[in-house]
Amino acid sequence: MDADGKISYFKMTASVSYVDGNRMVVAVPDGIGLVEIQDAEKLGIQLFFDETSYKMMFDALDRVMSAKGRLGYLRDLFYNRQKAETFNFSPLHFTYLNATQEDAVNKVLRAKDVAIVHGPPGTGKTTTLVEAIYETLMRESQVLVCAQSNMAVDWISEILVDRGVNVLRIGNPTRVNDKMLSFTYERRFEAHPDYEMLWALRKAIREVRANRKRGDQKFHQKVERLKERATELELRIKNDLFSEARVIACTLVGSANKVLDGQKFGTLFIDEAAQALEAACWIPMRRVSRVILAGDHCQLPPTVKCYEALKAGLGKTLMERIVENKPEVVTLLKMQYRMNEEIMRFSSDWFYNNQVESAPDVKYRSILDLDVPMTWIDTSQFDFPEESGITFKEEFVGESFGRINKAEAELTMLALQQYFEKIGKERIIKERIDVGVISPYRAQVQYLRQQLKKREFFKPFKSLISINTVDGFQGQERDIIMISLVRANDEGQIGFLRDLRRMNVAITRARMKLIILGDASTLTRHPFYKKLYDYIEAL
Repeated sequence: MDADGKISYFKMTASVSYVDGNRMVVAVPDGIGLVEIQDAEKLGIQLFFDETSYKMMFDALDRVMSAKGRLGYLRDLFYNRQKAETFNFSPLHFTYLNATQEDAVNKVLRAKDVAIVHGPPGTGKTTTLVEAIYETLMRESQVLVCAQSNMAVDWISEILVDRGVNVLRIGNPTRVNDKMLSFTYERRFEAHPDYEMLWALRKAIREVRANRKRGDQKFHQKVERLKERATELELRIKNDLFSEARVIACTLVGSANKVLDGQKFGTLFIDEAAQALEAACWIPMRRVSRVILAGDHCQLPPTVKCYEALKAGLGKTLMERIVENKPEVVTLLKMQYRMNEEIMRFSSDWFYNNQVESAPDVKYRSILDLDVPMTWIDTSQFDFPEESGITFKEEFVGESFGRINKAEAELTMLALQQYFEKIGKERIIKERIDVGVISPYRAQVQYLRQQLKKREFFKPFKSLISINTVDGFQGQERDIIMISLVRANDEGQIGFLRDLRRMNVAITRARMKLIILGDASTLTRHPFYKKLYDYIEAL
């Protein structure tokens, strides 16, 4: 919009790279319209739905349903009880892995068709998967590593790079983190010794076209010759990059990138497979002979916003399907290195058949002596003065943001302040004791953030406190975790708190202290929350 209020539209499609508070970074293709954008008084962004990934998933499903050969074999194997095949293999021993991690790596190496690394919270799933990839590279020249999100791809790629593995990262550079940017196909392409020659050829093509004379019969011949040389050079650079790389890393949807056309791999590794739609997992599978999945189907599921699609089965992942049909290919990692034993025990009992144990180093970890590692603050036992107008009842604020419980948010901040006062300011700052405040509802998260900013007490600890939804804390951990459950009503309605996998994630982010705030009279009508409440009260 200009100074006169006239609205102009730029004819381009850009990508939102980063959003934080009141700041947004937008990646504009080839700098199109930058001058006009800089001259504008006000800027707006018109969001539109990108169907590309869905089209790729539909294409993958069409392909797999009619597939023969190896892809058809894997399809039939995953959907029935037929036993997966294995190689004859002498197990390896790793002094730096525990028994179940070692079993998982050996099962991956032995698998001819499929293997699953099931990693509950804090059990070293990524460490195990990286070791499995590293050992596979002792037997194969190159592997394909995928995940649902760019963040997950970058994370495992970083660890592989730190191990000295040559990684080629495929995908939109604006979606790649800073550390992995230099490993992207585009950056490596531009860094190739032959790139200057290619750039000169492209420049020559532009100049020939610009200086074209009417009636020049040799024009097309010149352009075609230059284009042929440029294409040959592009292919040479591409072949060099792929021949050097040991790991090709991309998202599941990104595996459909044209730069991967013609590429085949012995093994596909899918990290965070429990968060990936099954249709997305089939996209890279046409390029491979066997599949290794890693994740935890007892934690966050894929995001499916359409209830009808969820009811029809879209939420069921390929990992869940294989776990049901092929339990013999699954290795459960059973030693966790994150949480106090009391925090882990409830999760282990409810979600993992009481099979997960705590490593001796973390078993009794705590912040304060004689501190109870888990606390439930029952908000039904509290009340603000009537004149304050604040009650511990939830409020609905819209489909996008869900529900809010302002009194519970106030109490959350008060409880955190009181716990900080017990620990002491100097110790918190010196030892960098960090805190995560979690709520399942975005409206509550936003309100909690506002309350944190308002309180002078928390200013010295600003960098140590983060507030987010359950999804925002997936894969993270903190010394102290506080959970604001929000729901408080006379009907006992708890909405999507019934998805217990989310609570598993929330609970298991805590290393040493877990504080839950919630209306017990509402929540304990559900058997899970009743058992959790009773468990905490008995500590």
